[in-house]
Amino acid sequence: MENLYAVVLAAGKGTRMKSKKHKVLHPVCGKPMIDHILDMLSELGVKESVLVVGHNAEAVQEYVGDRARYAIQENQLGTAHAVMQAESILADQEGITLVLNGDHPLFTPETMEDLVKHHRETQAAATILTAVFEDPAGYGRIIRNEDHSVDRIVEHKDASEEERKVKEVNTGTFCFDNRKLWQALTKVGNDNAQGEYYLPDVIGILNEEGERVSARPIQDAGEALGVNNRVQLAEAEKQMRKRILLKHMMNGVTIIDPDNTYIDAEVVIGPDTVIHPGTFLRGKTQIGEDCTVGPHADLTDIAVGDGTSISHSFLKGSEILAEATVGPFSYIRPGTHMGEKSKVGAFAELKNTRLGEGSKVPHLSYAGDADIGKGVNFSCGAITVNYDGINKHRTTVEDGAFVGCNVNLVAPVRVGKGAYVAAGSTVTDDVPEEALAIARERQTNKEDYAKKLKDRLSK
Repeated sequence: MENLYAVVLAAGKGTRMKSKKHKVLHPVCGKPMIDHILDMLSELGVKESVLVVGHNAEAVQEYVGDRARYAIQENQLGTAHAVMQAESILADQEGITLVLNGDHPLFTPETMEDLVKHHRETQAAATILTAVFEDPAGYGRIIRNEDHSVDRIVEHKDASEEERKVKEVNTGTFCFDNRKLWQALTKVGNDNAQGEYYLPDVIGILNEEGERVSARPIQDAGEALGVNNRVQLAEAEKQMRKRILLKHMMNGVTIIDPDNTYIDAEVVIGPDTVIHPGTFLRGKTQIGEDCTVGPHADLTDIAVGDGTSISHSFLKGSEILAEATVGPFSYIRPGTHMGEKSKVGAFAELKNTRLGEGSKVPHLSYAGDADIGKGVNFSCGAITVNYDGINKHRTTVEDGAFVGCNVNLVAPVRVGKGAYVAAGSTVTDDVPEEALAIARERQTNKEDYAKKLKDRLSK
């Protein structure tokens, strides 16, 4: 939007979170709260966002980087005082300024767009985003004039019995004519018990000057949830998750049990994919079409091709191509690439490994730092011995090779194309193409030894 600015308040201590981490950096559905707000403002078309920081400012600035400009509130002297710190950046601008809190991650671009539109249509100097609560206890009440403009905001503790019956409350989010905001801020005093400068006092100042003050009720009062403690953080997570799941289901994804499915905000899922209960999709995971994920699958930053099946498995930082199969009970670690129609089965683990098209690591195996070609069978109990105590080494298994059960491939080592490695072998040297490698002791049978041993032990 043209000439639209934003001031985001994030200078408080966040004491009730009881955390070393800054409050706005706590994640909601995989994204810190401040990300949700800045992404929303960007989608809204805000020309410039100013982040007011104070306590633990360095952590916020390091995370946010150049996505916002910064104003420092050295001493926390109230919300109006916080906004005043952005004066040098915004005071000379023509247009509209949004003021909102950094701990309100649920606001949507549509809500903010509606607020700004209403502000322009009413030609108000200030517009308050309000919510209607059945139980408004603790919130500042919106007292309106007969023409429906706002007369004042009355805090709960100061409200009369009649005023406390009002269910429309202040959400702490405002839209101002920029010039009039800065003029009014110079007149805000701190004659109160806390000795602080409060932003709602601007409303009274504008009214006294004959300016119009409007209010716009939010359609979904749940968006107005502020996060001040871990209980409210969990509630914000719940509401955001519900919103995310609804979006995916409306886009053609089947979610069997939404109450037991957890999908982060930046996850992408193709249509006709089915998500089973107990599934966690985290980070920037991308899942193609016609996949089956879960039950009880945990994927973080995974790219999954069309038609792939994943169940009861943990995957992180890897790529799974089309029509592959993972699980049950597989562990796919970062740096792994599984080719089309490949398979990793029960109690198998891959780390930093390329598994070729149609290759199988069916069960009870470990392949770490390996390059496994196409059409390879990596049998039960086979492992790559990739660590010598100091360095990691790579193993190569070329196309069409067969690695038997309980084989140790001691890296660095290569198994050639079409070669066989016999079960129980410990391979330390390269295996040529089409060769059979056997690296184990010959079997010796001692006749009647078991009977003699049992007789001796039983005495």
